[in-house]
Amino acid sequence: MPRPVLIFDFDGTVALGDGPLLAYARAVAVHTASAADFVSTVSAHLAAPSADVIDGYDAVRRLALDAGVDDAALASAYSTSRAQLAGPDAPVSTAAELAGFLAEVDAERLLVTNAPATRLDDALAAMGLNGLFDRIVTDAAKPAGLELLLDQLAAGTPVLAIGDVWRNDLAPAHARGLATALVGGYANPAAEPTFRADTLDELLPALAEWVGAAHVDAPPADHLPSHA
Repeated sequence: MPRPVLIFDFDGTVALGDGPLLAYARAVAVHTASAADFVSTVSAHLAAPSADVIDGYDAVRRLALDAGVDDAALASAYSTSRAQLAGPDAPVSTAAELAGFLAEVDAERLLVTNAPATRLDDALAAMGLNGLFDRIVTDAAKPAGLELLLDQLAAGTPVLAIGDVWRNDLAPAHARGLATALVGGYANPAAEPTFRADTLDELLPALAEWVGAAHVDAPPADHLPSHA
């Protein structure tokens, strides 16, 4: 029986705080008429996001487009902000109990992010999480990329996807009848997660119980469906 698989998102799930988003906003702001006003507007939207935004990066993108910033400038600004990840201009933190959970959980631990690999190792080290993921997938192009990853898993593998963006991080797993855990999360009426909480620390006990149940409920090997 395949080991249970936990699929974690990075930004907004494992990596917390507005540091990277504000770094992105500052990099975008140099392309606007008033840099200070743009960053202030972004800060206000992050504190009280509108119901139609996907996540903080989507909020920055929409405000930038409204300010006349083109796609090329947005891409350049994003690259600039990722080069600052986990540094003094884009600090990150993580759930207090996450490192201990990852070190002890009897499951395959995947980190799957749409972000590039730029300074990701530095960020994990800064959060005390280096070496605690069995596999890291960057530039994942979720949600389609998550579909591809799920296709690669052995048949019958218990899967729990954890993220803060329903459409990208969880919906593909939910559509297959797999378990999902929504942490924080922007408003989405379509969201139907298995578990939900405002913070990852609140979710960790439920994730641990799920892993334990996945081991207990594993069918005998001769009862597994064929992967062919």
